[in-house]
Amino acid sequence: MGDEQSRNLTGVWHGLFTYPDGFPEDPGSFVATLLELGPSLSGTTHEEGIHHDGTVGTLFAMIDGEREGTAVYFDKTYDGTGGWDHLVRYQGALNADWTEIEGRWAVPGVWSGRFLMIRSGAKTLAQARAAFARA
Repeated sequence: MGDEQSRNLTGVWHGLFTYPDGFPEDPGSFVATLLELGPSLSGTTHEEGIHHDGTVGTLFAMIDGEREGTAVYFDKTYDGTGGWDHLVRYQGALNADWTEIEGRWAVPGVWSGRFLMIRSGAKTLAQARAAFARA
C-alpha cells in the first residue's frame, strides 16, 4: 500500500468487540464507515443491539477521532436510537499492512473490553472472529 504518508483509514471496516465479564461470550460486531482527512478521523457505525424497550434493532453512532502514525483514537457516540446515547472511547493500533486495528474500548468509568476492526476485503469476518476469539 505504499509508505505511511500515502495510507489512510478511509473505507468500510468490520468491528468485533468483547464484553466485560458476565456478559455474552460471543463478541459483538459493528460496521464502521471511516473517513480520514489529515490527522482527523470521522464516520458512522451501525450494529444490531437490544433497545431499552427489549426489542432488537439497529443502533447507529457517529465517530470522531484521529490517527497519529499507527495509533488510532476515536469516540463513538450513539445517536439515541433504541435509547442508547452514550459515548464509547476506542484506542488501538494498526497492524503492519494497515488491514486491522486492534485495541481497547471503554465507556468511561463504567466498563471496557477489547476490539478488532478489519478493513473490508482484507479477510472474511469468520476468519477475523476466529482469530479474535483465540486472543
